[in-house]
Amino acid sequence: YYDLGLRHRDETNDQVTIDSANATKKYGVAVKCATITPNAQRVEEYNLKEMWKSPNGTIRAMLDGTVFRAPILVNGVRPTVRTWEQPITIARHAYGDVYRNSEIRIPGAGKAELVFTGENGETLRQTIFDFKGPGIIQGIHNLDASISSFAHSCFQYALSIRQDLWFSTKDTISKTYDHRFKDIFNEIFEKDYKDAFEKAGITYFYTLIDDAVARVVRSKGGFIWACKNYDGDVMSDMIATAFGSLAMMTSVLVSPDGKFEYEAAHGTVTRHYYRYLKGEETSTNPVATIFAWSGALRKRGELDNLPELMEYADLLEQGASYAPALVLGKEGEQASLVAGGYGIFRQNRLVGVLEGDAATGLELLAGKPSADVLSATIGEHSVVVRVYRAVTTSRFDGDGKLKLKCRLWARLAEYDRPLSEGERAALEEQIRRLEEARIFEALAQLQEWQADCLGLGAKAGLTAPSQWVQVESDWPQIFAQQNPSLTVQVEVVQ
Repeated sequence: YYDLGLRHRDETNDQVTIDSANATKKYGVAVKCATITPNAQRVEEYNLKEMWKSPNGTIRAMLDGTVFRAPILVNGVRPTVRTWEQPITIARHAYGDVYRNSEIRIPGAGKAELVFTGENGETLRQTIFDFKGPGIIQGIHNLDASISSFAHSCFQYALSIRQDLWFSTKDTISKTYDHRFKDIFNEIFEKDYKDAFEKAGITYFYTLIDDAVARVVRSKGGFIWACKNYDGDVMSDMIATAFGSLAMMTSVLVSPDGKFEYEAAHGTVTRHYYRYLKGEETSTNPVATIFAWSGALRKRGELDNLPELMEYADLLEQGASYAPALVLGKEGEQASLVAGGYGIFRQNRLVGVLEGDAATGLELLAGKPSADVLSATIGEHSVVVRVYRAVTTSRFDGDGKLKLKCRLWARLAEYDRPLSEGERAALEEQIRRLEEARIFEALAQLQEWQADCLGLGAKAGLTAPSQWVQVESDWPQIFAQQNPSLTVQVEVVQ
């Protein structure tokens, strides 16, 4: 364990960051928590000796690694791009380009040249532009060794997760700089990885960056997209936003020799920390941090041949991503599927969990019945019915009281003769009583918690806007005092 907190880094003159990187090299797998990269304000606030460098940058440089970022998919959170069904992983070459550039503002007319002076004194010279007036120039660079490390990391990571690898530059315009990236990737693939890719059933694909963007938007996802530094910087944020947010992104640093460091893609969420210091309520999404640990545990299990540890990592991720399957209502007041029922949130805080019959009642109110299977009787026979559809409407009466109407459709299974009208009516009444009790149980709990997570009041207000305007600001308290009427209608299909 290495404490990369800002104060401890200052106490050790940042030696602890170097030690942690060496430990990652030694053991092969690491988990890193979010860290603060100090600016001038933090230097003063923490009374630091100096403005220490980014720990991520230091570790990345020592491992010569590539960062792979992929979205975490959870039930109920749909990507903005409707065709995306699987995560898209961004591999960003985190060296050179505009991030280690040299820039000059040109004051007036003159000639700008690109000059390289070799150790032997020989020079290479090329005119950039003959300026007729003021302008700007920029010089960027990259290294064959860094590009090669990037390529090896990408090919190795693709093999480790068995996904296709895409790579894109603009070599038709940048015939030397970008083309060098393309050539190095192709040479390394043909020499070291082609057979392994064929054996794993995955492919390596190169295309122009603009074509890649078009293909990505039309794709179903499920591949790694390797990008140069700037492209990766931009596209990783685009992918994160389109899939949800940085709070739902994994981040893995992979070295060319197969060392892995896992962390959450987001930073320290500083604003939440300062709200906490003021005593204000705050809540930070932990999913990316959970997936950092699960990814590291799975890799450790893979390297040490511990299938039980790998299975535990899988279960951990399944548990973390098993919500929200049902997300309804306005932000901060919603119901999310948790193990065994529905967690009810009010103002982004968990106020309770609906389980059993109450959870089923919530699904019926929401119009989303799932595993609603009932036992009933027809005469002396026991039968099984499944409610497969529900439609609930909400209105206000003249006194502002909620009037709920829930229509249910149920299927009768394994009954070998047609129902008589009397039998059908009796069966529908049994179902009606059972489901009515479940809905009332769910309503009672929601009212106790003052959490109209299904927006029943707002829906009723659509047909009575003048009534809703009068009660909207105090609706949680008014909802808690309501005595709603409920009508349940059932239709059995044999």
